[in-house]
Amino acid sequence: MPRHTRRIRRSVLSVLAVTLTLSAAAPLRTEAAPPRTVSAWLPYWDQENAYRDALAHAAQIRTISPFWYETKSATRVDGHPGAGDRRIIDGLHAKGIQVVPTVMEQMKPGGLAGIMTSPAQRAAHAKALLAVVRSRAYDGLDLDYETIAPTPESKYRAVRAGYAAFVTDLCARLHALRKQCFVTVSPKTRTTGRIWDYRAIGAAADRMRVMAYNMHHAEGPPGALSTPQWYDEILARATAEVPRAKLEMGLPAYGWDWAVDGKARARHVTSNEAEALRRQVKAPYALDPDSRTPHFTYRDGKKRRTVWYQDARGTAAHLPVLRKYGVPHTVLWALGFEQPELWRTLATGQRDRMAHPARQ
Repeated sequence: MPRHTRRIRRSVLSVLAVTLTLSAAAPLRTEAAPPRTVSAWLPYWDQENAYRDALAHAAQIRTISPFWYETKSATRVDGHPGAGDRRIIDGLHAKGIQVVPTVMEQMKPGGLAGIMTSPAQRAAHAKALLAVVRSRAYDGLDLDYETIAPTPESKYRAVRAGYAAFVTDLCARLHALRKQCFVTVSPKTRTTGRIWDYRAIGAAADRMRVMAYNMHHAEGPPGALSTPQWYDEILARATAEVPRAKLEMGLPAYGWDWAVDGKARARHVTSNEAEALRRQVKAPYALDPDSRTPHFTYRDGKKRRTVWYQDARGTAAHLPVLRKYGVPHTVLWALGFEQPELWRTLATGQRDRMAHPARQ
């Protein structure tokens, strides 16, 4: 090999060695993806559409809770149509999403209270729920026991204490199986939610989900589902009793369609349906200045109707309250209800939180 060729080869090798050394010492910096902070409920009555929605936004989703099970008694937990679909469980797991199915109930007045105030029935019910979590490759369970809320004053203290004891025991049993324990509750404000022992639930559960919607509901007068002021009150109380990292703030992707001059129950509309109806009736888009939620009025034959709902713009106006209290986690009711723009809003809100973290 000629002498000048050997010199060139040695120079090239020297440069390569230096480059490799520098590369090992200082790896290329890549922007880390934001943590998954969005969870969502998956409605069984629109399962395929909701499942496709979950897969399309898998990069943002931490947990999916299929709305699959209903408690009928202390010892009986039934599945809704499609419950336990292994294709869906496996598909979500393949995308790195936790599957924590929801168990709800619609018992007659006093039914749930009877279970929660009886140690024997609480134990039997915990056993029935553990059988559900063992039946599939679930990552835990989510309890959504809403009929506990309207407990009579005479039974309030006993039911509150019984439910807290039940949650504490069930979560310990789930943790022993290396499963997660989620509890869904209604908001605690000056006038609502006192049946929930937030401190006990927050201490026992991995996540406490606050249903921060239905401020105005189907049986009541028309109005916004939520407001930033209401969120402020909810989170002031919740963060005083539950670690911020355990809270998931429930966000609505739906609305109600009321007859303005009638007494009938309001019609449920998803955010997509509400916006399609607004365009169909040619109502102007209006964001209420107080609630920061969209609404419109239209005529249906001889009746005037009004629709209040939540969309991406309204959600963007509510997210600063979550950032104020340092609560990054949200849970969406429900997959398939939302406008596509909402995912960008949630992603932007997460980036803003990372750039300007709230004081803990």
